[in-house]
Amino acid sequence: MTARRPKALLSMWGDVVGEVFPPALRAELEDVVELLHPRPMATLDGPAAEHLPDVEVLVTSWGAVPVDERMLARAPRLRAVFHAAGSIKGTVHDAGWRSGLVVTSAAALGAQPVIEYTVAVITLAAHRIFPLAQAYRDGIFAPVRGRRGRPGTRVGIIGASAIGRGVIARLVADGWDVSVYDPVVDPSVIVKLGARQVELDVLCATSDILSLHAPDVAATRHMIDARRLALMRDGATLINTARGALVDHDALRLECANGRIDAILDVTEPEPLPPDDLLLRLPNVFCTPHAAGVQGTEVATLGAFMLEELRRYRRGEPLRGAVDHRLLPILA
Repeated sequence: MTARRPKALLSMWGDVVGEVFPPALRAELEDVVELLHPRPMATLDGPAAEHLPDVEVLVTSWGAVPVDERMLARAPRLRAVFHAAGSIKGTVHDAGWRSGLVVTSAAALGAQPVIEYTVAVITLAAHRIFPLAQAYRDGIFAPVRGRRGRPGTRVGIIGASAIGRGVIARLVADGWDVSVYDPVVDPSVIVKLGARQVELDVLCATSDILSLHAPDVAATRHMIDARRLALMRDGATLINTARGALVDHDALRLECANGRIDAILDVTEPEPLPPDDLLLRLPNVFCTPHAAGVQGTEVATLGAFMLEELRRYRRGEPLRGAVDHRLLPILA
């Protein structure tokens, strides 16, 4: 490692810093970089932002100040962004990419908890656990005979993203019947994973459980609309751990309110939902507050990964989480 420590600033919500860099990791961070201000940059008008003219590296996470034209005008020496979180889209704007910044993200680490969450709720959905639990609370002890299980249950995956592929691999290994729709990924990739590639309408019409793992881009907005929800089988379950904008929520409310399908939603549109939203009150809808990703002590793994990336940066080595801006249109 070279003797030179790059000058750095933190940019994230104040209450996130201690989770991403707990004391031991914070001490390591200050050995690896020259931290110009002890507190994270909250705005371009705060005390940390006064150091922008000297900064080479931004270490960012949730709540980061956008790297846009305004920031770049204040930070002529900025060379790299180390993002201790998942999606980089809200942090590095077009001006940042045009300026040639090196950008690395911990998105790969953030994928694993979402994979685990999705596989878990798919297993529960196959038994319709959430509606059964509500019925039990209402005094109805429903027999479990005739419920779906792993053998014979068809799972449809929309989007063979890093998370989607992880879910596919886990399901196939456990013996589930898996079909996939992804217009971007080479079909041979799907075959190698042990699944089959089908068209979206076919996937909606033939899946007992439909799980979304596509990015939020113009082409995917409300891709699950009233027509495609109507294609879903009676008793099917829609799972969304990707982005709320993929689903037409007005159409979803109608389909779930009449009890025809179930839904498991970790993301919604809007987010959060209003407290009186119907989706929060229906017995066949299970909502969680964008909780499928890293939580609790898992957050520190993102900081540890960024420390290793910073060390690689100092040594002039390739970064393992490097983001290719040409892929942004298909990334979450």
